[in-house]
Amino acid sequence: MRILLAVVVVGPLVGAATALLPAPPGLKGRDPGQAVLRHGVLVTGVILAASIALALGFDRDHAANMQATTDISWIAALDVRVHLGIDGISLPLLVLTALLTFLCALYSYFKMPAGPSPRAFVALLLLLESGCLATFAVLDLVLFFLAFEMVLVPMYFLIARWGGAKREAAAWKFILFTLVGSAVMLLGLLLIGLKAGTFDMVALATDNGSGLTKSVQVTAVLAIGIGLAVKAPVWPLHSWLPDAHTAAPTVGSVMLAGVLLKMGTYGFVRVALPIAPDGMHTFAPYLGALAAAGIVYGSLACLALVRRGAHGDLKRLVAYSSVGHMGFVLLGIASMTPTGVNGALFANIAHGLVTGLLFFLVGALKDRAGTADLDTLAGSAGAALYGRAPRFAVLLAFTAVASLGLPGLAGFWGEMLTMFGAFDPAAGLSRPAFLTYMAVAGLGTLLTAAYLLMVVRRVCMGPLPLQSEPAPATGTSEHPASVPASPDGASPASLDAPRATPAPLLLDAPDEPYTSPEPAQRPFADLRGHEAATWLPLVALTVLAGLWPALLLGLTDPAVHQLLAGGAA
Repeated sequence: MRILLAVVVVGPLVGAATALLPAPPGLKGRDPGQAVLRHGVLVTGVILAASIALALGFDRDHAANMQATTDISWIAALDVRVHLGIDGISLPLLVLTALLTFLCALYSYFKMPAGPSPRAFVALLLLLESGCLATFAVLDLVLFFLAFEMVLVPMYFLIARWGGAKREAAAWKFILFTLVGSAVMLLGLLLIGLKAGTFDMVALATDNGSGLTKSVQVTAVLAIGIGLAVKAPVWPLHSWLPDAHTAAPTVGSVMLAGVLLKMGTYGFVRVALPIAPDGMHTFAPYLGALAAAGIVYGSLACLALVRRGAHGDLKRLVAYSSVGHMGFVLLGIASMTPTGVNGALFANIAHGLVTGLLFFLVGALKDRAGTADLDTLAGSAGAALYGRAPRFAVLLAFTAVASLGLPGLAGFWGEMLTMFGAFDPAAGLSRPAFLTYMAVAGLGTLLTAAYLLMVVRRVCMGPLPLQSEPAPATGTSEHPASVPASPDGASPASLDAPRATPAPLLLDAPDEPYTSPEPAQRPFADLRGHEAATWLPLVALTVLAGLWPALLLGLTDPAVHQLLAGGAA
C-alpha cells in the first residue's frame, strides 16, 4: 500500500521528466507530438490504476486511520519529514484527481489545444497532477505548502500558452492572487510549527490545539485562511477565477475547477479545523457569512450573464457558478459539525465531477460553434441543440440539472448536508446567524436552478434555423442558416419543420474562394466516440454518488468525527 501511494505521488513527476525526452520510451506515433500525447495518456492511466488499487485496498472499517503511510526524516533540524498517508477524507480527492487528469490527457490526445509543442503541454499536465496528488497525500505542513505551491507554475503556463483571448493577463492575475495568498499562508503554517515544535499534521491534529494559545490559533487561522480562501476561492477573493476559466483551454478549466479549488477547502478541513479549533471557532461566523454571500453573489452573477443581450461567456458563467457551489462547501466547514463537514467533503467531490463535465461540454460547444457567447449561441449557433445534436444536448441538460442539485444526483447530498450543518452549528456558534446563512443558501439553490434552466432553454431549445431562399450553387460565405445531417454525427433537422436547402460543402467547389462560415452555418457534430469515452465515466459517477451516497459518506464520516474530536491514528 505504501508503495502504491508513493507511485501515485511520484509517478507523474517521472512521467513529466520522460515527456521532455526526444522520444518518450516505448511509444510511437505518426509524429513526435502524437507519441508524447500517448505518453500522457499512458502515465495518467497508470496513476489512475494505482489510485484505484489503493482505494480497493483501503480498510474501510478503519477509515479514520492514516493508511499506506511513509514517514522519513528530511530536514532533521526543523523536524520536517517526508510523511505520506491517506484516510477517508483524502482518498476520494486522490482518486478524483487521478481520474480527471487521465480524462484530460485522453481528451487532449484527440483534441489537443492550439499552442506550442505537445511535449511541454504533457509535461506541465503531469507536473500539475503530481502537485495536486501530493497536496492530498502529505502529512507535513512544510510539504503541504510546497505541494500547494507546486501547481501554480504548470497552471500558469497552461493558461498563458494554450489559452484563448486575454490569456496572458488572466494567467498573471491567477498567479499573483494565489502567490500573495500563499505567502500569507506560509506565515501561519510557520507560526503553528514553531510554536508547537513540530510540523507533523497527524501529531498536531491529535493535540487538537492544546499546545497553542488561543491568540496563536486566531493569528494562524487568519493567515492560513487567507491563502486557502484565495485558492477556494471565497468571495470576495474570487475575482481571478472567471478570467482564468474564460482564458484557459478546456482541460485547464477542468483541472482548475475539478481539483485546484478543492485544495483550498481541503486545507480548511485538514489543517485549520483540527490543528487550531479555537481559531476556527472565532472565525466560523465570518466564514459562514462569506459563504452565504458567495452563494448568492455567484448565482446573481450567472443570472446577469444569462439574460438576453448580456453577451455572457458560458465558460465565465460556469466559473461564477463555482463561486456559489464552493460557498456551500465553506458553509459546511464553518458549521464545525460532523454533518456540515461531511456535506462539504461530499460537495467537493460532486462539484469536481459535475463542473469538470460541464467545462468539457462547454469547451466542446465552443469548438463546434466557434463561440461561447451565450447570446450568440442562443440566437443562432446553438439554438435548437436538441434538434441539431440530440445526444450532446441531452448530456448538457443532464449536467445542468446535476449542477443545480437535483435529488438522485451527486450535487444534491452535499448541498443538503451543508445546510443541515448550518441548521444546528457547533456549540458556542450563533444559531440565529447560521439559520440566516442557511436561509440565504436555500435562496441560492433557487437562483442556481433558475440560471441553469435558462441556459438549457436558450441553448438547447427553440426552432431550428431555416433557409428561406435557395442556397447558392457554389461554396461561398453565403451559406444557409441550417445544417443537414453529416457523417461526423450532426443531427438532421426536425421532421415537422420545412426542409432547408443543404449547405454546400467546401469540396463541392475547391477552386472557389471560401470564407469561414458564421456560427449558425457551421456543421454541428453530435457526441463523438472519444468524447463519450471521456465524459460518460463522469456521468456514471454522478449518478452513482447520487443514488448511493453511503459509498462516499462511509469513508468520510469516521475520519471527520475523529478529526473534530482531536484524534488521529
